[in-house]
Amino acid sequence: MVQIIASDMDGTLLNDKMVISKRNAAAVKEAQKQGVHFIVSTGRAYDEVKPLITEAGFNCPMITLNGAFVLDEEGKEISAAPIPDSIAKKIMLTLKKNGLYFEVITAKGVCSDNKAKRIENFAELLASISPDTPYKLAVTLASARMELMNINYVDNYMDLVDDPKTVIGKIVVFSPEGQKVLGPIKDELSKNDNLVITSSGPGNIEINHVNAQKGVALQAYADSLNIPMDNVMAIGDNNNDVSMLKAAGISYAMGNGSDEVKMLAKYVTAPNTEDGAGIAIEEVLAKKN
Repeated sequence: MVQIIASDMDGTLLNDKMVISKRNAAAVKEAQKQGVHFIVSTGRAYDEVKPLITEAGFNCPMITLNGAFVLDEEGKEISAAPIPDSIAKKIMLTLKKNGLYFEVITAKGVCSDNKAKRIENFAELLASISPDTPYKLAVTLASARMELMNINYVDNYMDLVDDPKTVIGKIVVFSPEGQKVLGPIKDELSKNDNLVITSSGPGNIEINHVNAQKGVALQAYADSLNIPMDNVMAIGDNNNDVSMLKAAGISYAMGNGSDEVKMLAKYVTAPNTEDGAGIAIEEVLAKKN
C-alpha cells in the first residue's frame, strides 16, 4: 500500500509549459486527501519550487537540489548535505579554466554571474522540451518565468565561498554541446569521492556532495515517518532520479524519460506533456483502494 509518493519536477510533474497541469495537481491533492505523504524531489532550489506548487494549489515537503536540502512544507530545513567550501572552490576554478558557464545554488537560492547566459540556458531548456516553440518565443517565455524566481546575480562566485553565512548546495554546469563537452569534466570531477555528479538533461551536469542524492534523502524521509520503502512510490525521468527510483518499492518512469530510467523502473507512464505523473498517481491510488 502506497504511503509516500515522491515526484521529480522537470520532465515529470511539470509539462512543456514548465507548470503543473490541472490533472497532475488534482492527482496530488487526491493523494494527500487520502492520507498519502506527497513530497517533491527535484534538482531545483526552494525558490524555484514554491511558486510552482503554490500556483498548482497544494503544499508539500521538498527534497531540493537533488537532496542537498530537505525542507518541510513551510520551507524550514530538515537536513542538509552541502558541498564543502574547499571543494566548491576547486570545482569553480576547474569550470572557469574550461570556459564553462555554471550556476551556484545556495540555501538562499540560485546564483548566476551572467544574466544573458541564464536566460539563454533557460530558453534552450524550454525549446528542447517543446520543439514547436520558436527560439525567440522561448527567450521571451524564459524571461517571464524567471520573474517568478529569486535569481541572485553576483560579480564573483568566490565571494560566495568566502562568505561564512553562505552554504553551497549544488553547482550546475551547462553546455549547448552537451556531453561532448560536459563528459570529460564529469569524468575529471568524479575522481573526488566526496562528489556525486548526475544530470537532469543532455545539456547539463549537476554536482552535489555524495550524501546529497534523491534516493538517500527519500530513504531518510521515509525512515522519519517509520514507513517501509516497499510502500514508497517514486516518479522520474532522468539520471538524477535513478537513486530514488532504485530505493522506492514502486517506481515509475516517464514516457519521455531516458532509456536508463525506463529500464530500471517497474512501470512506465505517459509523457509529461500528457499528464504522465498524474496518471501514475491515479493508478497507484486505485490499487490502494
